[in-house]
Amino acid sequence: MELNMTAASHPSDVSEAAASTEVVAVAKRRKFTTAYMQRIVREADACTAPGAIGALLRREGLYSSHLSKWRLLVAASEAAIPNTKRGPKPDAAKAVDRRVANLELTNEKLTKQLERAKLIIAAQKKLCNLLGLPTEEDSV
Repeated sequence: MELNMTAASHPSDVSEAAASTEVVAVAKRRKFTTAYMQRIVREADACTAPGAIGALLRREGLYSSHLSKWRLLVAASEAAIPNTKRGPKPDAAKAVDRRVANLELTNEKLTKQLERAKLIIAAQKKLCNLLGLPTEEDSV
């Protein structure tokens, strides 16, 4: 009795297909809160046994450079640990220009809506006059 195996049913082919469709995780910058930084520095300062700090860093997935930088920040001041965003700082002049441009666009939209409303009201008045219906102006 002869077995008929197709290419897709071969075990090595299946593992190759699975390997080619594997999704790779995208690296993402980690952000640490002030409370987390302070807690890690306190835990590291409390470590007395040899290798305890290394174990703490491995457990938390941190580097020794994190700990040294955070120690300096905590030593300078408890409130000095920044939670600021990276990158260029917003320019106040550009923000004002963007706000003015936004307000001008809003003004244009509202002006167009007002013109449409005026046209609709005028058409309604003409329709009322044609049909002989009383208008608000007649009742005043």
